[in-house]
Amino acid sequence: MPLHFTEDELADRRTKVAAEMQSRGLDALLIFRQESMYYLTGYDTTGYSQFQCLYMSAGGTLILLTRSADLHQAQLTSVIKDVRIWVDHADSNPGLDLRQILEEQGCRGKHLGVELEAWCLTGRRWEFVKAGLDGFCTHEDASTLVSQMRIIKSPAELDYVRRAAALADEALVEAHNLATPGRPEQEILAAMESAIFRGGGDYPASRFIIGSGAQALNVRNFTGYSDLGNNDQLQLEFGGTYRHYHSCLMRTILTGKPDPRHLSMHSAVVEALEACKEACRPGATFGDIFDAHAKALEGAGFGEHKLNACGYSLGALYPPTWMDWPMIYAGNPVVVEPNMVIFMHMILLDWDRHLAMAFGDTVVVTPTGSETLTKMGTGLTVN
Repeated sequence: MPLHFTEDELADRRTKVAAEMQSRGLDALLIFRQESMYYLTGYDTTGYSQFQCLYMSAGGTLILLTRSADLHQAQLTSVIKDVRIWVDHADSNPGLDLRQILEEQGCRGKHLGVELEAWCLTGRRWEFVKAGLDGFCTHEDASTLVSQMRIIKSPAELDYVRRAAALADEALVEAHNLATPGRPEQEILAAMESAIFRGGGDYPASRFIIGSGAQALNVRNFTGYSDLGNNDQLQLEFGGTYRHYHSCLMRTILTGKPDPRHLSMHSAVVEALEACKEACRPGATFGDIFDAHAKALEGAGFGEHKLNACGYSLGALYPPTWMDWPMIYAGNPVVVEPNMVIFMHMILLDWDRHLAMAFGDTVVVTPTGSETLTKMGTGLTVN
């Protein structure tokens, strides 16, 4: 199983992380996010549902602590040479195994960074780790150290993002063709997922969102599916995925005769989306993008129906979500830089009338602005 990036690119990423660790006075980093492990070493697994930790020293030493089921996975998919195993039993405490590694690496009395914001590091598991660190070394939250570097994509990463965008377009073609009165939502969903897998794509990090009728206003995945009605609205939020890299889209498809307010809502979200793309340029902030969204929707008379965030960064993500740091919300000071990949979604939810309209695109930030990845346009589809 080949690496998805060259060893030189992976080594360059680790060199940059090591330099940042040294600038922060960190002697080592305890990495718990699967995304960070993949980014730095190529290690690719779903084993992060259980305890695992990648130790990285400021000098570049790598040691992976994981379970036996992931030993060969790490050897096959990554550049990690030193893999340690903690053993499952009734009283397992992998924090003790990690402490042993730290002792071996001379970390007593040193200062460590910890990726606290990680799905696998549950509260109980953190207690195991913290007990091993307290009185042995000092530590601080370093959750954003690797994430801040991951948001700027390399040319190889952008190639994967563009492959993902093409897959998302293929899925949208299926939705446009199948979203007709009487069609089961699950049939549409199955065709969209199938298009991505047929095109060589991967599992997405989030479940697709699909809902019609009043359930089109639920902008989260949920169970319980319906058939499309004669005059209906189908809400879709989905993404193409390639080598874990995502490119997402959000669209509302109508059936039958559109409500005039639906048409006004569509014009408003498209205008807001274009305003956000215009605001998305190097030197602006994520807060500036949100302000463009809010100004456009409020100017169109739909301010009370908008949400408090309108997008986020995308990259190589693992379940449970493809939402990456940072998000687009009011006042977010994170500066937009070239080669960021950002998903912008304009969502209007009129709960009084049970009407929904949402359009969203993924863009790549360029030196002078942004490039929209979808080729499907923002026209309203009515079947």
